[in-house]
Amino acid sequence: MPNTYLDSNVISSVRKFEWFLCLNAITLAIIGIVSIYSATIPMGSAGRSFVIKQTAWLSLGVVLLILFSFVDYRILDRWGSWVYIFILVALISVSIFGRVTAGSRRWIDFGLMRFQPSEFAKLAIVIVLAKSLSNRTRGPLDDWTEIFRNLALVLVPAVFVTTQPDLGTAIAMSLVAITMAMFVGLSKRIWSAIAGLAVVCVPLIYIGANYFLLDYQKRRLLTFINPDQDPLGAGYQIIQSQIAIGSGELFGKGFLKGTQNQLMFLPVKHTDFIFAVLSEEWGFIGCVIILMLFMIFILRGLAIADRARDDFGTLLAVGCIAIIFWHVAINVGMVMGLVPVVGVPLSFVSYGGSSLLSSFLVTAILSSISSRRFSCLA
Repeated sequence: MPNTYLDSNVISSVRKFEWFLCLNAITLAIIGIVSIYSATIPMGSAGRSFVIKQTAWLSLGVVLLILFSFVDYRILDRWGSWVYIFILVALISVSIFGRVTAGSRRWIDFGLMRFQPSEFAKLAIVIVLAKSLSNRTRGPLDDWTEIFRNLALVLVPAVFVTTQPDLGTAIAMSLVAITMAMFVGLSKRIWSAIAGLAVVCVPLIYIGANYFLLDYQKRRLLTFINPDQDPLGAGYQIIQSQIAIGSGELFGKGFLKGTQNQLMFLPVKHTDFIFAVLSEEWGFIGCVIILMLFMIFILRGLAIADRARDDFGTLLAVGCIAIIFWHVAINVGMVMGLVPVVGVPLSFVSYGGSSLLSSFLVTAILSSISSRRFSCLA
């Protein structure tokens, strides 16, 4: 005899599944694979391997998206601390066993695959901050002890990530945490103290940058201010990116017809600078479509946060959306020369298994929060 209750529960879950949000994410990932194909086809067989790997990651990401969408997000409230500890251990392991690529030690190599813990560290921070901030009384943050406790949750993994070195991811972590804190609210007393501290820290930041930033990080900052001072060295990347974006004009040059891309003038074009490839081939209209897809994703995520059944779900959704928002803002600004080059990938679109999987996990969490806003699915 069929289990009518189970059948109706499954049907109800499927109906409340976030189809629109998930299809949006998959569409962005498919656009990414097409762009990666265009960016790597001049590399021959080596380039084709990037497309094959990204397609495999996409397939795995869709499986994780479906599975985790049907898992109650409140399990993260109970197990979030263990997720955070696991990521910390993974970040420490990177400094010991990590594989060095292009001067950075960011990956743990398992042979068939590489794992980049820093990509998942952002999500771990969101989970523990959502847990911490939701367990307090409502109202703006006004207790320094509470602020420093939450600050420590962010600074510990951020320090490990910075030493890899991966300044871009550390900055993204900090911006996500700040977004969540501002969503909760800060008292006037705290705002006044922060403003005063910022004024005092400006000269200290300048001095610290001279001593603690690596040479290539200093060159990136100087290049941001004036790319033309070293057009064949540190400024080459951003200059070629701006040429690619400008040459795309309104409708672009067409698929596989971008000269900056196909003639290999544009470096790291399948990862951090994939948006430049999109701009050259699909022009202003294509860029607007991509950014609209991201905007729709973010707005849908904010709607999910607004309708969440508890404070933990709301803060978790806000943190997840902040991850996507800041990745898009930093990457697009970086490619256009509006912010320094800090090596932040474009969510869903840039090549990279860890980045793609973490983006799909963000989508799955948002889907779970949305479908469990009804008490019958508790």
